[in-house]
Amino acid sequence: MSRWAEGVQVHPSAFVHERALLYGNVVIGPQVSVWPHAVVRAEVHEVRIGARSNIQDFVMLHIGFAHPTVVGEDCSITHHATLHGCCIGDRTMVGINATVMDGVTVGANSIVAGHSILVEGAQFPDNVVIAGVPGKIVARLLQG
Repeated sequence: MSRWAEGVQVHPSAFVHERALLYGNVVIGPQVSVWPHAVVRAEVHEVRIGARSNIQDFVMLHIGFAHPTVVGEDCSITHHATLHGCCIGDRTMVGINATVMDGVTVGANSIVAGHSILVEGAQFPDNVVIAGVPGKIVARLLQG
């Protein structure tokens, strides 16, 4: 019997701390780590976390009214961040206490600075640094 709610799918190679809470239509990919007190909840749409991403302590991942939440591969979602009905591209870091709201897309290879708020529907390309309230592009990153 799984320690997660019905509907949750966790890849066998993933690590989910016993104090993380997973509910609903949640898919955890290979080698993902989900740390203590993280909450991942999906009542209508899906929350999907890509391979090798880490969801740190006290992160909240939830779906939006009209949007799933998708975290790409090799992402780091740091302490106290909230992702709500948004899409985070591969190899992106979301900083401590950042909030990413419904319909937001953050491109691959990007950084969302700590304490930033990305407002509903904002779209950001690959290879950028986003900071502020509301979040705006403050730098472009070199492509590797």
